[in-house]
Amino acid sequence: MHLFDIVVISIGLAMDASAVSMAAAACGHAQDPRAVFRLAFHFGLFQFMMPVVGWFLGTGFVAYVRAVDHWIAFGLLAFVGGRMVREGLTHTEECLHRDPSKGLTMVMLSVATSIDALAIGLGLAVMDVNIWYPSALIGIITCAMSVAAIYIGKRVGSAFGSKMEVVGGIILIGLGLKILIPSLFFAS
Repeated sequence: MHLFDIVVISIGLAMDASAVSMAAAACGHAQDPRAVFRLAFHFGLFQFMMPVVGWFLGTGFVAYVRAVDHWIAFGLLAFVGGRMVREGLTHTEECLHRDPSKGLTMVMLSVATSIDALAIGLGLAVMDVNIWYPSALIGIITCAMSVAAIYIGKRVGSAFGSKMEVVGGIILIGLGLKILIPSLFFAS
């Protein structure tokens, strides 16, 4: 897998965390540096860990699905991307009543925004990609995009939150097609 593909996956996966970060800032939370750090660090950490978990789960059955691995990778990316597009189109922006950078709320948001990364880890296992570099990049990009989204959210409000999920979903679907199409036409 090329660096460009990993960066594209990372950006697509970071959209959920970025949307939550932007909404938190737009609602008046994440105003001090400690809250910004907590949000960005936790989102980045969970986005790093979930692909690793998915990869370890997926490596157990890779040999059984080698002939259809491109379909599985496409299916997972299309499913995650489609869900993100749907949520982005149907999600109504509302302010978070509790500070999302603290306690159980932080953990729940971190898990919720990184479930998609678990599926990506499964797909990377099927594609026989070493997980550590992509996972580290996914975590770092998510952390950086969350910080940027917080600062944007402070300035422009919640106008872009759900649109970011739609963009992320389209990116993941496009990457799934990039994996699928060559294997259909150039299969050996």
